[in-house]
Amino acid sequence: MKLEIGTIVTRNSYKRDLLFRIVGFSEDRTIAELAGEELRLWADAPVDDLFVVDDKQMTEHRQVVKDKEDSSLKLFRQDYYLLRQKREYLSTNGYQYDQSYFELPGRVLHIDGDPLYLNKCLDLYKKLGVPVYGIHMKETDMPEKVPALVDEIRPDILVITGHDAYMKSKGDISDVNAYRHTKYFIRTVREVRRKYSNLDHLMIFAGACQSHFESLIKVGSNFASSPARINIHALDPVYIVSKISLTSFMDRVNVMDVLRNTLTGKEGLGGVETRGFLRTGMPIKSKP
Repeated sequence: MKLEIGTIVTRNSYKRDLLFRIVGFSEDRTIAELAGEELRLWADAPVDDLFVVDDKQMTEHRQVVKDKEDSSLKLFRQDYYLLRQKREYLSTNGYQYDQSYFELPGRVLHIDGDPLYLNKCLDLYKKLGVPVYGIHMKETDMPEKVPALVDEIRPDILVITGHDAYMKSKGDISDVNAYRHTKYFIRTVREVRRKYSNLDHLMIFAGACQSHFESLIKVGSNFASSPARINIHALDPVYIVSKISLTSFMDRVNVMDVLRNTLTGKEGLGGVETRGFLRTGMPIKSKP
């Protein structure tokens, strides 16, 4: 099959372990630029190292991925149901009042370097009932453009993500310059935190596959990737910030409680104790 932008492939030299989308080629078309199909990983490979995934393999793979995603969604909804029961109990003073109430979840601004991942994330936010404003933006543009967007949209929660990768040939694992996009995530968080310094007034998730976790936390991210420099799933940022968005502002969220329902877990994601953003109000007036 002819290799084109958008073709789904694997790499023979890596035992065909991960699926990628071709997103570009070198000028002589000997090297393909690759974006992970489910993982937020960016890579390149010689075109003669690529194996085109056929429809049957793609269908089987997508079913496996869907099963994992459905399992995480089920666990998340179970947690949310328990949280909602707790809020209902408190709002009605132990069910003493038959009073309707409404909820205002934390608002999310999701900046994503991958337009396909962005659409997947927006679909999941909708399923979870989280208000979100999503924007596709190249990682290299984020430090200059994101701060102004935060000023304009005034979210409670900011997601800065896309693709990343540690490149051993560029330096030691502790050197942020050896990562494809970590330095842009770091600069973006640093610029935003100049104005919004309180971690409980603006919650920030930053990073992608293999990103330099420690540096992202140091400059002011509440949650980030990747402590063990492993790949993270495209939807992991959504599960993390949705947990914060749908937790009462009266409560603090334990880090392990946040990571429990992600697809990657503590090897790929981490953070600091963070306050929720949801507020409960009443009454709801009946329509005349």
